Amino acid sequence: MEIKGKVHCFFEQSGTFKREFIKLGIPAEDYDIQNNFGETDHTDDLFAEIEKAYDNQPSIFDNISKDDFIMAFFPCIYFCAASQMAFSWGYFNYRKKTTKEKTDLILKRSEDRERFFRYAVKMLAVAQMRGLRLVMENPWSEQTFLKANFIAAPTIVDMDRTRRGDFFVKPTAFWFINCEPTQGYTRQPKKAIGRIGDPKGEVVGGGICSEYRSMISPDYARNFICDFILGKKQDVGQLQLF
Repeated sequence: MEIKGKVHCFFEQSGTFKREFIKLGIPAEDYDIQNNFGETDHTDDLFAEIEKAYDNQPSIFDNISKDDFIMAFFPCIYFCAASQMAFSWGYFNYRKKTTKEKTDLILKRSEDRERFFRYAVKMLAVAQMRGLRLVMENPWSEQTFLKANFIAAPTIVDMDRTRRGDFFVKPTAFWFINCEPTQGYTRQPKKAIGRIGDPKGEVVGGGICSEYRSMISPDYARNFICDFILGKKQDVGQLQLF
């Protein structure tokens, strides 16, 4: 894929990909309502922008051209396996609650998941209808909600991210809209499992539900970009067909 314009990285944790695109000589900016690391270029409410774009109202999507590329790390808080457990009365965190309290929490979570589901569908629809190139990322573990409840199957599922230099296996799906993945494959030695890097690539601690654990390593971002977006060979590891 050739990117003649700019890369737009959406949602939290997209800064790692932004930096790797820039290192490869491609202009890139990131967008998220939060700015936890003081590096976010645009602190926009992306959900509001998706709604406006879907309703044909002015939005940030008006500034994105067909020469650009969108990398969207859509929030998985209501789709992931951990969230699925919270739909059961037997969920550990509900152990001290009454049946009514458990039920109310489950119904509220159901409403929130429906809202996030609509945002994800509308985002992909906006890209599809406008001819914008977009890749959306989301977890793909055994119990993820999107496995049986989404508008399309993922284009790529990376079952072991450590093979491309990430800190955790974390099976991950990628949906390609108006573009196709290239077929390069870089194998890189695995990093230490159970440790995670900060935005600058340094190793720090991270619990199972920490913000750091959800982050993507710079090595993985670079390898994914080169393998599946740019089709660029690298002088690291062993190159194989995917």
